[in-house]
Amino acid sequence: DAVTKIRGEAGTKVKLKIGREGTEPFEVEITRADITIPSVKSRKLDDTTGVIEISRFGDDTGQLARDAANSLKSQGVQKIILDLRGNPGGTVDSAIDVASLWLDKGATVMKEKRGDKLVKTYEASGSPVLKGMPTAVLIDGGSASASEIVAGALRDNGAAKLVGEQSYGKGSVQRIVDFPDGSLLKVTIARWYTPNDQSINKQGLKPDTEVKLTDDDVKAGRDPQLDAAQKAVQ
Repeated sequence: DAVTKIRGEAGTKVKLKIGREGTEPFEVEITRADITIPSVKSRKLDDTTGVIEISRFGDDTGQLARDAANSLKSQGVQKIILDLRGNPGGTVDSAIDVASLWLDKGATVMKEKRGDKLVKTYEASGSPVLKGMPTAVLIDGGSASASEIVAGALRDNGAAKLVGEQSYGKGSVQRIVDFPDGSLLKVTIARWYTPNDQSINKQGLKPDTEVKLTDDDVKAGRDPQLDAAQKAVQ
C-alpha cells in the first residue's frame, strides 16, 4: 500500500504525486526522517481529573511522566488515572521513576528474588509530586513487566486502585547462555515480586475493579474501563 512505499531509511528521498480536485497532479520530493513517538501522553478528563497514558517504559519515560504530572497539577487536577493498558514494559529504572511520583523516598517498589532468597529491593527515589492524590491505574492483558511493577507498587503501598483486566504476568530476570553450536538457552535467574510479596511472573495482577473492554465497545467509541477508573477516583 501507499504507506509501505513511503516508508524507508532516514535520509533517503521519496517522490510523491499529489492530486487535487480541479488542478493537474504535481510531484513533490521529501526526505525521510525518524519519527519519535513520545512514550507519555497526558490530558484532562474533566475539571479535576487528569489522565497520564504511558505506552512503554523508555529511558526518558520517568522525566516525561514527571513533566506531565506537574503540568496537570498546574491545571488544577486533583485526581489521576494512570493508563498502562497495552504497555509491554521497558526498563526497571523508568518504572521506579514513575512509581516515585506517588511514593516517598525509600518506599518499596519491587522485590527481586532467587527462589525464596531476597536478592534486591528496589525503592522509590523521592519527590512524590502526586502523593496522596486519588489514583486509579488501568491495566489489561497487554500490561506487562515494568507496567506490572508500577501497578503492583502503587496498589501495595495504598497509593492507587487497579481497574480493568488481569495483567500479563511477566516478572522474571533471564540470562541467555550461548552454546558452541550457535544455539541459545534462556535461563530464569530471578523473579519479581510486589512489595507485599505477590509474584508477578505467570500470574499477573488482578484489578480491584474488573471491567472488560469488548470489540463492540471499541467500535462504538466507548471505554467502560476509563469510565470505571474515573468513578474509582471520585
